[in-house]
Amino acid sequence: MDRNRRLTQRTLAFVLAGGRGSRLKELTDRRVKPAVYFGGKARIIDFALSNAMNSGIRKMALATQYKAHSLIRHCQRGWNFFRSERNEFLDILPASQRMGGEDWYRGTADAVTQNVDIIDSYGIEYIVILAGDHIYKMDYEVMLRQHVESKADVTVGCLTVPRMEATAFGVMATDASGQITDFLEKPADPPGTPDNPDVALASMGIYVFSWKYLRELLLADAADPNSSHDFGNDLIPDIVKNGKAMSHRFDDSCVRPEGAPSYWKDVGTVDAFWQANIDLTNFTPELNLWDPEWPVWTYAENVPPAKFIHDEKDRRGMAISSMVSGGCIISGTEVRNSLLFTEVHTNSYAVLDHAVVLPGVVVGRHARLTKVVIDRGVEIPEKLVVGEDPKEDAKYFRVSEKGTTLITQPMVDAWSAAQ
Repeated sequence: MDRNRRLTQRTLAFVLAGGRGSRLKELTDRRVKPAVYFGGKARIIDFALSNAMNSGIRKMALATQYKAHSLIRHCQRGWNFFRSERNEFLDILPASQRMGGEDWYRGTADAVTQNVDIIDSYGIEYIVILAGDHIYKMDYEVMLRQHVESKADVTVGCLTVPRMEATAFGVMATDASGQITDFLEKPADPPGTPDNPDVALASMGIYVFSWKYLRELLLADAADPNSSHDFGNDLIPDIVKNGKAMSHRFDDSCVRPEGAPSYWKDVGTVDAFWQANIDLTNFTPELNLWDPEWPVWTYAENVPPAKFIHDEKDRRGMAISSMVSGGCIISGTEVRNSLLFTEVHTNSYAVLDHAVVLPGVVVGRHARLTKVVIDRGVEIPEKLVVGEDPKEDAKYFRVSEKGTTLITQPMVDAWSAAQ
């Protein structure tokens, strides 16, 4: 077995999955953001976990907090294939007031600190800190190797973005070797890179440490009453000033077809969520879900193939430029540029256009739905029209800044009561 493989075997992937994701509005009323559905059958959390799995990391821990039941259930069902006798595992670490006080996880760093004793028991040498709420494909082994070879105290994953688009991120100023010389949180005038003044390096919230080094840092931070116990606010700036912090460019480890651009998305708003899902229906999507060399692992439901029925004028079960998941029955419905998750049932004379439809939705006859996101299990009434009159839609449904309409069952019930 080669040395690089052994490096990943000595590494823990620690995934931070406790954030609510309030900008997704009602989509996170019942589930935490990493548990939100994505891409027809997966959940957002599957991307970070799949990256770790495909990178060769078989030791994973998942820190949960806000409304974590569906996330925990998904991981128990879809990520239960690890073999403990081979020292493989996915441990779920809910916030549980383990430290003797009354605090839940107070920040990203504190989520790790509260589990120091558990991480000690894993016997790992390196730790990769990951956010569980982004869509991307990345080989963490490349970043790990850079961290070890550069003898860094921390290596920070960075996106290369147009300079003035970096104002919403934590931004790294670096020297020519990639060492971080300054860390700026949401700067009004982000610094460019040494090789290109028109782009900036924005933090991805991905960090690599040796566990021994991070452990000491966390315990010192926990004792600091002035700390917010956060990697981006406290630990990383401190290492930049007093240690050796290196940047790692996502372009160097992004998994993508040859010649394709790097793909990373924060689907943190209803508009971004809708767009990223609809993009998958493009002729050649930027995110390749069909790559057998780097699969997105998830819970595979036992559902039958999709079925399309009726072939009459205005009553033809069909889908054009769309993704239709297993268990769907498209009965006399026209589906265009849409993504349907598992077990969506549609009825005659309905039209779905640029619709993202989560699992278990039933669409009534003659409904017309355009540029919508429909939450799980919603029953769309007959003749409901959404997406053609934003002012009318906004009376009952949530219409986003860019005109995406979110539909949940309580909203439908309010509409039905008013008819």
